[in-house]
Amino acid sequence: MFPYIPNTLEDEALMLKQIEAASIEELFTDIPSDIKLNRELNINPQMSEIEVQKRVKQLSSKNRSTEELVCFLGAGVYDHYIPSIIKHLVSRSEFYTSYTPYQPEISQGTLQAIFEYQTLICSLTGLDVANASMYDGSTSCAEAAFMAAEYTKRKTIIVSKSVHPQIRKVLETYMKFKGIKLILVDIKDGVTDTLKLRELADSKVAGVIVQNPNFFGIIEDMTEVEEIAHDNKALLIMSVDPISLAILKTPGEIGADIVVGEGQSLGIQMNFGGPYLGFMATTTKLMRKMPGRIVGQTVDVDGKRAFVLTLQAREQHIRREKATSNICSDQTLNAITAAIYLTTMGKQGLKEVAYQSMVKAHYAFNEIIKSEKYNVVFNKPFFKEFMIEATQSVNVINDLLLERNIIGGYDIGVDYPEYKNTLLLCVTEKRIKSEIDKLVSVLEEVK
Repeated sequence: MFPYIPNTLEDEALMLKQIEAASIEELFTDIPSDIKLNRELNINPQMSEIEVQKRVKQLSSKNRSTEELVCFLGAGVYDHYIPSIIKHLVSRSEFYTSYTPYQPEISQGTLQAIFEYQTLICSLTGLDVANASMYDGSTSCAEAAFMAAEYTKRKTIIVSKSVHPQIRKVLETYMKFKGIKLILVDIKDGVTDTLKLRELADSKVAGVIVQNPNFFGIIEDMTEVEEIAHDNKALLIMSVDPISLAILKTPGEIGADIVVGEGQSLGIQMNFGGPYLGFMATTTKLMRKMPGRIVGQTVDVDGKRAFVLTLQAREQHIRREKATSNICSDQTLNAITAAIYLTTMGKQGLKEVAYQSMVKAHYAFNEIIKSEKYNVVFNKPFFKEFMIEATQSVNVINDLLLERNIIGGYDIGVDYPEYKNTLLLCVTEKRIKSEIDKLVSVLEEVK
């Protein structure tokens, strides 16, 4: 009946006899017959292994990826260079087959790798403690909002409209079922409207969430945002691009209480949308409200360096009813990937990645607007992404680019209808001058 279950007819008969059932169908008599399918599934007949391999290859060949196309698409997922050492190391069985390190005496390698990841995230963000880790950038932001509400005992979160739309959608879902009010603050000239923020902020606000660089690629001036949040005794939550932290002021220097973000750009393949890595770091005073796992360093009975899961009297264990979050899993393999990437690149390497991305993005921007065919949307400092306004629809532009083996930009009008025919383009350190010049040339062909 189920050919994928390796039981013989004799095995089935023996099991049915043991439970005193006449047939397998009898096991499902409690399901009303009118809701049963009562026919075979409409799927292909069985195939041999050779046939399956051919079929899967035929299907996969329909995909076109950055292996053959030049990518200028960002909007949260980025085509950065990934050193070959990463695939070699994370493919080792002790990493990709390891499970929850609840028994430290047999999990020292995994625990040390996680500890190193946490240390690197703290160094990158300028905050005191990091966890390992959240599912992705969106869930890490939602969990940060929970932390703020729990810590301040308030039930309102303010989020800027310049925060990634998908992050805001996840926030809406999470806050709705926790009874937390979510307020959107408007944007002005592509950045958070601090006058509106000051009007909205009051003693009921638990946290203020701002993205930097924001969804439009613009570098926000966080000085006044930090002042407004802390004047109202709310927490400042920053969602950041980790690559940008190599050259921008860190959230710790700005005065952020919690920093979150998407870690995909730290050596993780784009993978057609996931799985990714959500990172989170915070201050010492907030660490007991932090979800997920924290690995700590200690010494064993012989005085040697050792690692353990610390602060465990939290959601995973004995105080579940008082938990800030119910996240008990993490993205360990991706966290280790990020640790290997950061270690391989080093401070100077990461700074070079950030610097090249920024310089090349500005070169592309300047070349595109030279023809006066495209309008500048915001005259603001940006990192590696920028917006241009066209007279033609974004779909038409992207179709033309794809014909020339270029993955175009993100259609901003999908999430912000007021910016119709507006394209968000991204340039990373992987792009070379000839690729950027080709992008510019094709864009000039658009009628």
